[in-house]
Amino acid sequence: MSQHPLAQYLVSVVDFPKPGILFSDISPLLKTHFKETIDALSDLFTLQEWDSIDAVSGIESRGFIFAAALAYKHNKGFIKVRKPGKLPNVCASVNYGLEYGTDTLEMQKGDGSRILLLDDLIATGGSMGAAAQLCETVGYSVAGMACLIDLAALNSFSYNGMIVRSVIQIKE
Repeated sequence: MSQHPLAQYLVSVVDFPKPGILFSDISPLLKTHFKETIDALSDLFTLQEWDSIDAVSGIESRGFIFAAALAYKHNKGFIKVRKPGKLPNVCASVNYGLEYGTDTLEMQKGDGSRILLLDDLIATGGSMGAAAQLCETVGYSVAGMACLIDLAALNSFSYNGMIVRSVIQIKE
């Protein structure tokens, strides 16, 4: 299976943000191929699936980049999943594990909308799972999940039978 052509623009950074972590830097990709990246994420879902989605939700912070652009492209609303202390009128929060620690996510009250949940990368599935759980806790229905990069060697994540669709899969 050949890798998506956009994968060549990722830069691997050793020992960032902590020793032992291999960080996939998306900055060069976004600088030179932003439109192609958004189009590739958009193409993960059919037009019928896009029609059934009310809003796109991004996980702080790099998920905001993709979710906001996709919301604009498909004329959908944009919903933020934020880290603590950055969002007024928080309805609920959830703690979760990272591959290198723990964190918390927060959201405002939902309205029953069907959402697509976006992030830049899925490693262990901790933040995506926490965000999906949080979306449902505050009153949204998770209709789909996607990310730019799936570190497939680190996870076999699914949420309520849904897999995370991704543009780039890293299997090693």
